[in-house]
Amino acid sequence: MEYTLLLSSTTLRNNIIMKFTREVKVGILAVICAGILYFGFNFLKGVNIFSPTKSYYGYFERSNGLTEQAPVYILGHKVGLVETVQYDFTRAPAFVVGVSIDKTISLPRGTQMALVADGLLGGTAVELQLPQLANRATPFQHGDTLPTTVVPGLFDNLQTGVLAHLDSLLITANSLITSLNNEMEQGSLHATLQHIEQITSDLEVSGRDIRQLTHNQLPSIMDKVDTTITDLHAVVNSVRQADIQHSITQLNRVIASVNQALESNEGTLGLLLNDNALYENLNSALINLDHAVLNVDSVVMSIKARPFIKKKLPKNN
Repeated sequence: MEYTLLLSSTTLRNNIIMKFTREVKVGILAVICAGILYFGFNFLKGVNIFSPTKSYYGYFERSNGLTEQAPVYILGHKVGLVETVQYDFTRAPAFVVGVSIDKTISLPRGTQMALVADGLLGGTAVELQLPQLANRATPFQHGDTLPTTVVPGLFDNLQTGVLAHLDSLLITANSLITSLNNEMEQGSLHATLQHIEQITSDLEVSGRDIRQLTHNQLPSIMDKVDTTITDLHAVVNSVRQADIQHSITQLNRVIASVNQALESNEGTLGLLLNDNALYENLNSALINLDHAVLNVDSVVMSIKARPFIKKKLPKNN
């Protein structure tokens, strides 16, 4: 009897231990799966739960579609994630954005938290814009609020630039269409088209005349041009064949002989140019001739000044 009771208690204890061990195993497996799921989900989101981070906050009038877990950049390099996007429309600005970045990064005073476009699909990210002259003495601390700004993206530029020009273009096109309709109703457009058709026909006739002229008269003109070119070629050949050097030599000889005649005392021209006595004699002869002419002129003037004596002629009986 006692053996039976001992055996029954031992069996019961073994069953309880086995059951408890099975439940523990299931619980441990569930905890492990939950841990793997948590770490895997954060890994896929880009969150490194093992590295310490610092949090900063910024206030915005608009969120521009910013969501949690959006990337945070510094100079194009990803340094963290958007931690929270909270809103309270009873105050302005309504949105509070919290970001977490690597704890080793120090943000100097003057750093701005900016909302920027992330890619061409219209996503929004946060960029921490560092100042040009950073004050490293007093950087921002964990939990500080940063000044904010919004950088227009591609679609914003299209909306403010291209779409505005497109509106003005549509207005211009509308006015042009209205003007064309008015012209068509008044009939002036039809007259303009008729003038254009007449000009086109005139150009066609002119083109036909030019083709006929080139077909009929151009060959004769080209023949004359060829003849002229042939004559010019013959003239050039004759000039090339002429003894130009001999002619130049003879011309130099004539010039030399003339110079020699002028420089020598022989001959009339040489004496006139080189004999001073002959020059003086000629000069004195010309002076005497001049005086003689003056004397003759004075005699003639005196004769003209005296009255004539009229002689009485005898009368014929």
